[in-house]
Amino acid sequence: MTDEDLGTHLARLGLTRRQAEVYAALLAGGPCCREELAGRLGAGLGTEELDLRLAELRRLGLITEAGSEGGEHAPVEPSLALDHLAHTRTAELHRAHQAAVNAYRGYRRTVSPQATEDLLEVVTGPAVAERIRQIEAAAESEVLRFDSPPYHTDGPANPVEERNLQRGVVYRVVYSRSAVENTAYYDANIRPCIAAGEQARVLPTVPVKLTVFDGRLAIVSMSFVEAEVNDSLLLVHPSSLLSALTGLFETSWRTALPMHRGSGSPPGLGPVQRRILELLATGVTDDTIAELLGVSRRTLSRHLEQIGARAGSRTRFQLALHAARNGWL
Repeated sequence: MTDEDLGTHLARLGLTRRQAEVYAALLAGGPCCREELAGRLGAGLGTEELDLRLAELRRLGLITEAGSEGGEHAPVEPSLALDHLAHTRTAELHRAHQAAVNAYRGYRRTVSPQATEDLLEVVTGPAVAERIRQIEAAAESEVLRFDSPPYHTDGPANPVEERNLQRGVVYRVVYSRSAVENTAYYDANIRPCIAAGEQARVLPTVPVKLTVFDGRLAIVSMSFVEAEVNDSLLLVHPSSLLSALTGLFETSWRTALPMHRGSGSPPGLGPVQRRILELLATGVTDDTIAELLGVSRRTLSRHLEQIGARAGSRTRFQLALHAARNGWL
């Protein structure tokens, strides 16, 4: 690949032509001081501009200072930096795409006042968290949710859900494993909500960040990359799309594993052992279970042996099979 080819590819990731030239010169000739680098680049780049480009490349994680006194500049392995640039660029393209779509929708509304775009609503910026709280507080009968990071609200606790559960609103939530493995989120949100009556299940991943309220309104949140750049959510009003999203949840609910104990859980188990049973079903590692419980791996192993002895099982698979057959989970 020539330097010109490399510059073209780096420009597609968001680097300027000058940044790409400096980086390519370091790749071609190896680490060097600023004066030598200026000589490689020729007279087209002044000293101040070169210093500025070097600082930008250091900020992007593409070069570092080298030499015994830090007077040289050297390229570093670029995978992480380029991945970040690619993610940022993807989010920018999504934002540009959304702007073009919104512009076209505005055009459609001017020529056809009866357009159906009002079935979808985009909420952005600071209004997101408050809108979520308002909609959830107004829930009347049932809330369905796919739960996974990131989260629009500042704190992990969800007092609105706990109040809704107390007044009879049914919650069915499918958590991603990444949500369960977040110890702070598990302790402050998941465990209190399950204790308050939430029906919780878990999957390795969930297909989309989704909440459906009373079968009448759905919230679809952006992905992790998009949320970093564009803190937005989509409101879906009654439509075939809302029906499809509800059907997607029901299909996932049937295949997900329960996170709370069943009615057949043996009375002789202690509180810690009962929580271990809940966490075993989520598929998280023993290290994560120990961290969530605040116990050592050795203590966890002892509890697992005691549960296994009660179930008459010698392996984790036998224990899971016994728990499922006897309604422990």
